[in-house]
Amino acid sequence: MHHGPDLRQFIARHLAVFDPQPLPADGRKRAAVVLGVTQEGHGAGVEGLPHHTEWSTAPALLLTRRASGLRSHAGQWALPGGRMDEGEPPEQAALRELREEIGLRPDPSAVLGRLDDYATRSGYLITPVVVWLDAARALQLNPQEVHSVHRIPVSELTREDAPILNLVQSTQRQVLRMPVGQRWIAAPTAAFLLQFREVCLLGRPTRVAHFDQPAFAWR
Repeated sequence: MHHGPDLRQFIARHLAVFDPQPLPADGRKRAAVVLGVTQEGHGAGVEGLPHHTEWSTAPALLLTRRASGLRSHAGQWALPGGRMDEGEPPEQAALRELREEIGLRPDPSAVLGRLDDYATRSGYLITPVVVWLDAARALQLNPQEVHSVHRIPVSELTREDAPILNLVQSTQRQVLRMPVGQRWIAAPTAAFLLQFREVCLLGRPTRVAHFDQPAFAWR
């Protein structure tokens, strides 16, 4: 696994040749989320991942647990992000949400690129933005939106048992989940994690918009 500047350049090269697939809004609300790559820093543990110094310095993505008081998707795994303001580009929205949710203020030059849009069952069209967060040490959580922040080593994304796919007979679509530690994360977040693995780490232009969400995430 690459580290430091080498990892940043490695991911940037893959994104530079990737053609992200936009989708029409078709009445959906536009949102942006951040796949924040960090080299070291702090974050809560995840069941099944050991608390060891190796994990505090290994390349990782920042995931959050949504606050329990939110009206939708309370307590679920998520990437930092939220609704885009009228006329706001996804990159600008992504950086704003990073600041508002977890207190990070990366320079616009930290944006490495986009991945494919994903249309959710709950009426959102989400654009994932890959951002280099370096050490990501100065976290300041907004308790109204974020319960906790977790560092997920990118090595977790390349496990042999990832992804987990189940065919739903009623829709004939595959529901996507990604295992993390002894838990799993569902689409849409799982779709962004899988495409990050395929495009940014493995250099494979894999599409994920066709994967479905489990029923609990439809609202």
